[in-house]
Amino acid sequence: MPLKMYKSIGMGRSFLLSLSAGILFGFIFAYVLFSVTEVQLRNFRLIPRFESQSSYVDRHSHFDPESSDINIVALKNSDEMQHQDEDLIASRLKEKIRVLCWVMTAPQNHRKKAVHVKATWGKRCNTLLFMSSAEDEELPTVALPVGEGRNNLWGKTKEAFKYIHRNYNGTYDWVLKADDDTFVIVENLRLMLSNVDPAKPIYFGCRFKPFVKQGYMSGGAGYVLSKEAVRRYVEEALIDENCRQDSKGAEDIEIGKCLEIVGVEAGDSRDSLGRGRFFPFHPSHHLIPGHTDKSFWYWHYIYYPSEEGLNCCSDTAVSFHYISPTDMYVFDYFLYHLRPYGITHNSGEPNEKAIVRNVEKEAINGHNSQSEESSLLSVLKGNSPRNQNKTASSVTKSFK
Repeated sequence: MPLKMYKSIGMGRSFLLSLSAGILFGFIFAYVLFSVTEVQLRNFRLIPRFESQSSYVDRHSHFDPESSDINIVALKNSDEMQHQDEDLIASRLKEKIRVLCWVMTAPQNHRKKAVHVKATWGKRCNTLLFMSSAEDEELPTVALPVGEGRNNLWGKTKEAFKYIHRNYNGTYDWVLKADDDTFVIVENLRLMLSNVDPAKPIYFGCRFKPFVKQGYMSGGAGYVLSKEAVRRYVEEALIDENCRQDSKGAEDIEIGKCLEIVGVEAGDSRDSLGRGRFFPFHPSHHLIPGHTDKSFWYWHYIYYPSEEGLNCCSDTAVSFHYISPTDMYVFDYFLYHLRPYGITHNSGEPNEKAIVRNVEKEAINGHNSQSEESSLLSVLKGNSPRNQNKTASSVTKSFK
């Protein structure tokens, strides 16, 4: 065979090998690049989507963790020696400030989420109710005559408050609404409410400013209504033609409108340093600077100025949203079981003077405002805030 033919064949094989290697490398590189950018490509739009009130629900879709089924975690016994007498103040406040908690849930979340609320923070409420559209005797649930899905949240909210007013009126001072992925520090809620008369028409939460003149409270962060606010809402607002009569709409906006119609005040839930207590996202979203871009809707919605980092959140924060079942147990452990050695939370003396001394110490450390301190001392000495004749304006301070 001629020499030129051998060279031609050899060059052809080299070319084919190089071409094959190049194609393989290009395929692998493209696959890796696509995998890394897949999330960004999903959200890519050539034309920006303009938002209106009707698209409000979408703005809450900020990493809503879909939880897989996990078993209920058996938490440590609160009767362990190192935890004895820690909850004396909390127990006294539970007797004096009665909080009924109702949790918005759905049949597909009874085992995924609701049971974990019941196993963690829910047990610290005076009364705990799960509002659903299906009966579940084990949880148990209240089966409301409503459909499921985002388009029925307003309808479910109305039916839930009507049910509570009809069946539990007289057993609560405050009614807290929360989602099945909200985590609530109920003790801090009672602290905040200790200087507020529940006979006043007022409600608290994470206050947003659009759509309602006085603002409204984020549904995901949870909101709490005084007993008078509940009465006005059920007996007066729901029959007012200016209060939305169908089941559709964003429940937090719609209840904000209805409460404003009947003179229920949107209260200021911040602490004495102007730090928030109710939060619509996971703590990491608020604590870590730069977690969300300043163009994100949240920064345009919040009623009061809010910082990132540790100054974002009160030491007596009440709630966080988008909390997975796993994190609920993690939070519960950190809050109620973990104890850093050498850090004293209270004196451990089970007597009245020690309790009062602890309240005064908390005030000195800046955890309580002066009004909260005096109210706590009053409550602990036997005076219920139900009997206090305070105006709502004395509670809602301005930090502008």
